[in-house]
Amino acid sequence: MSDDKDKQERGGGDDKVRVNPIPFYGSVIGITIFALWAILFTEAASSVIGQVLTWISSTFGWFYFTVVVAYLVFVIVIALSPWGKVRLGQDHSRPEFNVVTWAAMLFAAGIGIDLIFFCIVEPITQFMAPPVDAGEGAEAARNAIKLTLFHWGVSGWGVYTLVGMSLAYFSYRHGLPLAIRSALYPLIGKRIYGPVGHTVDIAAVLGTVFGLATSLGIGLIQLNYGLNHVFGVPEGLLTQVILAAVVIVFAAISAVTGVDKGIRRLSEFNMLLALLLMLFVLFVGETRFLLNALVLNVGDYISGFIDMSFNTYAFDQPTDWLNAWTLFFWAWWIAWGPFVGLFLARISRGRTIAEFVAGTLILPLTFMMVWMSIMGNSAIDMVMGGAQEFGQQAMDNPGSAIYMFLEEIPWAGLTTIVVSILAFIFFITSGDSGSLVLSNLTSILKDPYSDAPSWMRIMWAAIIGLLTIALLLANGLTALQSAVVITGLPFAIVLCVMMVGVVKALRLEGLKQRSIDANLPIHPHAGESSKSWTERLQRAMSFPDEKECQQFLDDTAKPAMEAVKSELEARELKVQLIDRNDDDDEFMALSVDLQSAQDFYYELRPSQHLLPSFATGSVKGKTRYYRVEVMLVEGGQGYDLMGYTKDQVIADILEHFERHMHFLHAQREQPGANVELFKPQNQ
Repeated sequence: MSDDKDKQERGGGDDKVRVNPIPFYGSVIGITIFALWAILFTEAASSVIGQVLTWISSTFGWFYFTVVVAYLVFVIVIALSPWGKVRLGQDHSRPEFNVVTWAAMLFAAGIGIDLIFFCIVEPITQFMAPPVDAGEGAEAARNAIKLTLFHWGVSGWGVYTLVGMSLAYFSYRHGLPLAIRSALYPLIGKRIYGPVGHTVDIAAVLGTVFGLATSLGIGLIQLNYGLNHVFGVPEGLLTQVILAAVVIVFAAISAVTGVDKGIRRLSEFNMLLALLLMLFVLFVGETRFLLNALVLNVGDYISGFIDMSFNTYAFDQPTDWLNAWTLFFWAWWIAWGPFVGLFLARISRGRTIAEFVAGTLILPLTFMMVWMSIMGNSAIDMVMGGAQEFGQQAMDNPGSAIYMFLEEIPWAGLTTIVVSILAFIFFITSGDSGSLVLSNLTSILKDPYSDAPSWMRIMWAAIIGLLTIALLLANGLTALQSAVVITGLPFAIVLCVMMVGVVKALRLEGLKQRSIDANLPIHPHAGESSKSWTERLQRAMSFPDEKECQQFLDDTAKPAMEAVKSELEARELKVQLIDRNDDDDEFMALSVDLQSAQDFYYELRPSQHLLPSFATGSVKGKTRYYRVEVMLVEGGQGYDLMGYTKDQVIADILEHFERHMHFLHAQREQPGANVELFKPQNQ
């Protein structure tokens, strides 16, 4: 790959967002081939995929058990280590969304519709058909909820957390594309922009599309049942096709409005609605019993977590049950890891690693345990109270389980409508977040902070909808669901490689900071000793406006950068001076290409601030003032250059360049060092 092409692939050299041809067309071709195979040769496709799934489950069951624990332990250790303080973004960045909004979007993308589908089905199934003899009555009920919490608990969210943490770190901290390939950069370097990277991203796109289409298809069958039950809407393919079209239209509209508006507002509304439904079930049911059961279930889950995490039932293995539940869920979580993890990364810029890990593990776990315990214990209590027919119907017809459950409690008409609204909006939030992720995965973005254009999000929403409709008509959803699980195996290996890449990158980051602190401490006011004390006081008490800020950049900073650029080019280095001043962004930067080593990057960025109350003199009538702050690859340095002379700006650049050179020297001295590091993307 040429340097120019490589730069374009990384997002540099062109501000226009455009299609990344190989991942895009490769994904479309893969989707088309699989869809035609599943539609035209449904039975053969189901047979082949079923055999592969059985082989993977029987051969690699132990591997799934092991890696899911490894992912969870890894993210917790990273969060508790000094690396937990590293920010997913530059050092000055802060979270874009508050905790409540962030948590709502975590659920909407990660487990939304599945909460409704499985909250009744799994507890009842584990109660009535456990993997091993679990006794009867209270003992069987405790075991059923414990298994349910295990499948929906912190283990699966460890997968999403690993992917989200890795992608956010490499993209927002080091300027790499917000794509799965970026997590492999510390290991294979620029080859992520070649066949290996393309293959990983295409696989991520296929897994995302197939997973979304499967969930949408299964969920539509459930929604169709509910609409028939409440409003008499006929059940059948025609209704399901119409529902799919409506969902995709709304998902496209939501995706076009962006994360801030569409996805955010729908997620907040749906989580509020889910919370109200859960509280309603709690207070109209046996409240005291359900609260006692919740505490008991949490204790069972925590005390039995290690045993369940490693229980492969090796001596008397319930193969069918493992394939249908634990192994299925672990493969399903892993297969969905790229989609959900990338979306989590997209909404988590500015949080520290520790904040991200704690939030993505604790918030979902807390809500999930309460939701599954209250809904599941209510359903099991009905079965234990004599509603055996309800329990059997829930197992035989999972799509109807939640609606049959609501019939047994007061205000069934209202709660059924609420569940139908919940399901419909969860479809939309999964579709819109999915179309956003797919668009970004198959585009060349100008930087990690950008999203693909609206037309591309609409197109991917339409592809998801058409694939769902086609497979509904051909009865090919079962084959597609199994295919998603099969993709979990290669991605499980990719995630192991991802852990190695994260550790390597974080070690290098720690080395950089230690080498700077120990050997070349930077002086924020380099060169100011030549100033008189009155001049320094004048600079400290000046509050320039936008015009003065721009004049400083043009008349002082730019000539200083040009002088450094000329001197470095005389030493046969490739140097780029970037002067961007448009509506979207404004900064001036100097970038030095150090070939296989990490580039040197020095940026001056104007920032607007409220005028302090103690400001006096010529600032009358002003409400804001400007600073020109120094930015490096790792983020803002926290000091202002306004008022510096040309020579002082040059001195500041050279101090940062010298400490960068020292870091590269320290890095080369490390055992097994690989000098190829991250390249800033906004060049």
